[in-house]
Amino acid sequence: MKEKRTCGQRCEDFGNFVWNSDNGTFMGRTPAKWVYISLYYVAFYAVMTALFSLSIWVLMYTLSPYTPDYQDRLQSPGVMVWPNTYGEEIVEITYNRSNKQSWMKMSNILKNFLEPYNETIQQSRNNYTCAKGQYFIQSQFTAPHHNKWSCPFCQSMLGACSGISDPTFGYNCTMPCVIIKMNRIINFLPSNITGVAPYVNCTVLVRNVQKNIYLNDQNIADIKYFPPNGTMDLSYFPYYGNLAQPNYVNPLVAVRFSLVNQKQATVQCRVVADKISYENIHDPYEGKVTFSLKAES
Repeated sequence: MKEKRTCGQRCEDFGNFVWNSDNGTFMGRTPAKWVYISLYYVAFYAVMTALFSLSIWVLMYTLSPYTPDYQDRLQSPGVMVWPNTYGEEIVEITYNRSNKQSWMKMSNILKNFLEPYNETIQQSRNNYTCAKGQYFIQSQFTAPHHNKWSCPFCQSMLGACSGISDPTFGYNCTMPCVIIKMNRIINFLPSNITGVAPYVNCTVLVRNVQKNIYLNDQNIADIKYFPPNGTMDLSYFPYYGNLAQPNYVNPLVAVRFSLVNQKQATVQCRVVADKISYENIHDPYEGKVTFSLKAES
């Protein structure tokens, strides 16, 4: 039977393990072996750090700062509408034309949204004459500060819905304006057909709750588009990214509705082009936007 060791003996054994004067070892190894082991691990982690740094450098070298390598989730651009007063399901543009505070809320949203499109700002930032009716392809960085040129889009191009001649944007009566904007996708060309620009087309709808379908409505007498025909000129495409085009502004289309009868309607506005889809049931804003208009008295 093994003799039970005392606490003092155990402490003495531990001390011998830490430093054995007879063998000249520290924790079971001689100083020379500890030096070899230390050098091994220093070399090992140095190599690992170098390999990791090299892989990160190669990755960053192959990535372009101007264009994302993968854009699988953005096959077709989304479409937005202003005033962007969101309800539970869709944008709900409701105002009281007899209440100045009510309709001023809508006109102020549009006024603030159009600030970057001010004539003076656009002339100072995008002082470049673009050829209309064709894509503005730029393979080189010819603009100042190693950038690419951006075509100006001025507020005045929205005509009666620009807020210049009518600062109320029609919200003090039954002729409200909305602004349609298509989201940006880098290097996206909306059409494969030469000279055919995307345009906005708005359809008046009303929901049949029982059948869950949309039918034509008669609460809007007239729809007008600005610029004419609701066209987004091809010269604003493609977009090369914020780093290459820091002064780029989206082309806009303003739509003015003449509300009659019940003075409310559900409207769907599409951006029409052969490469812009709108039938994605999982994304209600892909290629189109649906909103309600209601003018209370």
